[in-house]
Amino acid sequence: MHDILPESQAYLKRLQKSIENTNNYYGFQRIDVPVLEYAEVFSKAAGTSSDIVEKEMYTFRTKGGDLVALRPEFTPGIVRSYIEHGMYNLPQPVKLWAMGPCFRHDRPQKGRYRQFIQASLEVLGDKNPSIDGQLIQMSHDVLKDAGFKNISIEVNSIGDSECRPYFKKIITSYFKSRRSSLCSDCQRRLKENPLRVLDCKEEKCQRVKSTAPQIIDHLCEACHVHFEQVLEFLDELELPYTLNPYLVRGLDYYTKTVFEIIEKSEAGIAYGSLASGGRYDGLVKLLGGRDTPACGVGIGVSRIMELMVEKEVKMEKKPEEPKIFLAQLGQLAKRKSLKLFGEFRTAKIPVAESFSKDSLRTQLNTANKMGIKWVLIFGQKEALEDFITLRDMDSGVQQEIKLDKVVEIMKEKINKK
Repeated sequence: MHDILPESQAYLKRLQKSIENTNNYYGFQRIDVPVLEYAEVFSKAAGTSSDIVEKEMYTFRTKGGDLVALRPEFTPGIVRSYIEHGMYNLPQPVKLWAMGPCFRHDRPQKGRYRQFIQASLEVLGDKNPSIDGQLIQMSHDVLKDAGFKNISIEVNSIGDSECRPYFKKIITSYFKSRRSSLCSDCQRRLKENPLRVLDCKEEKCQRVKSTAPQIIDHLCEACHVHFEQVLEFLDELELPYTLNPYLVRGLDYYTKTVFEIIEKSEAGIAYGSLASGGRYDGLVKLLGGRDTPACGVGIGVSRIMELMVEKEVKMEKKPEEPKIFLAQLGQLAKRKSLKLFGEFRTAKIPVAESFSKDSLRTQLNTANKMGIKWVLIFGQKEALEDFITLRDMDSGVQQEIKLDKVVEIMKEKINKK
């Protein structure tokens, strides 16, 4: 564990502000969950064979005999809170974020601490692949704001309960025939959870893994379509991603999309994962709630801050109230809307949105309740013909604007107002 000294506080504060502004911009609400939870909240979620549960979790019994744990991450605690406080009765999706200290009895090494600060962004109650794309985009935005330039996104799909059991048989058979070439930990993992072998960082296991079967070749139709649409969003956003067919993440609760975001030095050496996450459609039900799709990302604040200190990076952002609402209809419009939303953010023009809603009436009602004057309507026709419909909510008058001119025109309107 370590101290954050006064000379590092300015970097921490700027990074915290950047994360807060990004979450506010995308409509996420802050939640604070306890540092201490019942240990089973994490062991049920992560899986008893995961490194977190087996090696890294700080657990102890209270005077009353309860087995408790210092939180190793935020997601299970946020899901527990979502269930406990009946957030499934709220309009879905529920977008939450948290930030604070987490604890893992990790092997001491550069950039890893046993107490570290993490930010967690979670979207519960939405299965649309646009959510996966948006969380990756938000993580990328935070790192970009923090001054990182060589950002690389690794992404994969690990399927779901439909297709993963079949792949587990295939991968188990492959590793069993090469059992003697695996490290002792992976020989044990082979019995409990063969997918965890793919997550091993030992060099001898890396060699065996390099020719292993790939799960993306064995996805069911639903998982294949979902992953394809996630990649289409990333393409539309022009984010620098690569497919990593052996990326599985170290936690049992992940389904479908998984990703890690790293920064590389000028020499091409990776600094390690700075943000990582994925979809966890079964976790809410596993912890006693309803069947609820969900997706999230953890951002390693301590590690990012350490690199910012090395790079002597400074940043400053000022949140503003949205004056424009971006309404979209249809899959193509959703993809192009994400990119347009990013362009508005680059131009520092606040824009509200509801990417998970398809009804124009619902979106217009939302804009009206927020007191927003201008609504940009982006439907299938607009997406195909590269224009957008601007609606003045006060007068009801509508006009068409070319897509490549919309940011410039809206900037003029805001400044004039």
